[in-house]
Amino acid sequence: MDEKSNHKADFSSIEDRIRIFRDYMAPALHLFPKDITDRLTKSGFFTAPASTKYHGAYEGGLFDHSYNVTSTLVTLTHYNDLEWQRPESPYIIGMFHDICKQDQYRHSPGDALYSAAGMEFRAEDENRWEYEPDTLLKGHGDKSVMLLSGYLSLTMEEILCIRYHMGAFVDQKEWNDYTRAIHECPNVLWTHTADMIAAHILEIDK
Repeated sequence: MDEKSNHKADFSSIEDRIRIFRDYMAPALHLFPKDITDRLTKSGFFTAPASTKYHGAYEGGLFDHSYNVTSTLVTLTHYNDLEWQRPESPYIIGMFHDICKQDQYRHSPGDALYSAAGMEFRAEDENRWEYEPDTLLKGHGDKSVMLLSGYLSLTMEEILCIRYHMGAFVDQKEWNDYTRAIHECPNVLWTHTADMIAAHILEIDK
């Protein structure tokens, strides 16, 4: 696998993000439908935040975080000679481990109170986010696996890496399953490591 430079995302527009997606994901795009970029754009993948108040809590934060995880996982693969069931896996896992978040958030109401037609309301604050209560599919890693499976057939390794990418940051009752997943597939731990590097080092100032 070719080495990719590992630098944090710094994109200013959705056009930048789409262009970088097409360029950086080139090694794996042949596995996806030809209209993958259009479908991701419509679903909110390039505009959604990565969280409500932590890393990537801004429009486009989800893609920026996904890019950072992908770049980190590709770099870890190169320098540690990691072996995958298929060479495209670091790109697939890194870019789409959090695809569950593409419809998970909405803008929060702002503090200012407005009135019109005898009714008072608060306009959306474009800099604040909250959870979208009407999302039909819930969950995190398992939801990402379900959504991504609509685009391509996943290997068991990819399923485990995405499902357990949160590491021990899950309910305690899942810790044993997480450990079993690592024993079955060591790259689960490398995926979690890439996620932590992206969220807590590369994105610490975002």
